[in-house]
Amino acid sequence: MRRCADCGHYEPAGAPGCARCASLVDEIVEQDWRTFLKREFATIRPGDEQLVAAMVVDEPDKHPWRVVDAAYDRLTCQECGGRLSRGPAGCGPCDLADGFRYSAIETDRPGVPPGNEHALRVNVAVTRRPSGVSPSEALLRRLSLPLLLDGHLPTRAQAQATKALARKGATEKELSAFIHNEWGRP
Repeated sequence: MRRCADCGHYEPAGAPGCARCASLVDEIVEQDWRTFLKREFATIRPGDEQLVAAMVVDEPDKHPWRVVDAAYDRLTCQECGGRLSRGPAGCGPCDLADGFRYSAIETDRPGVPPGNEHALRVNVAVTRRPSGVSPSEALLRRLSLPLLLDGHLPTRAQAQATKALARKGATEKELSAFIHNEWGRP
């Protein structure tokens, strides 16, 4: 794990407030999108990328979650005008798309505990759309990202203790220290 030169958090825990960390979170899905396009289409015209994205989100259960999330980024919500699935909580089409994203395929990366990819997926989704959860939930999700990316996965007891601490109003510093001490050291 590395510290972000812009915000000082372990990368990408400063997202969405830190532009550098936010771009690193986006890159988690963008890298797989580029690989998908190259593998499936070799070359693609820029105008066709939205058509491919629409095809992917029509069948999210047939694609890896990172590809689905990146596809949603290429589509515009007709209600809020933002990226589909990332609009404010209460935006009907974004709320619906946010729910459908969870039907996509999850495959754990080599060398990580089973369930790490699911945890990573949820934390990436929340960090990219923090308006859909409470501020304390958004905080613990983004602070957990560096450890999940590093291959750690909390036990059920650790995850519950972390969530309880966040609900009690732990500061960012307290929550970060708890996560790093309980889940693994950087």
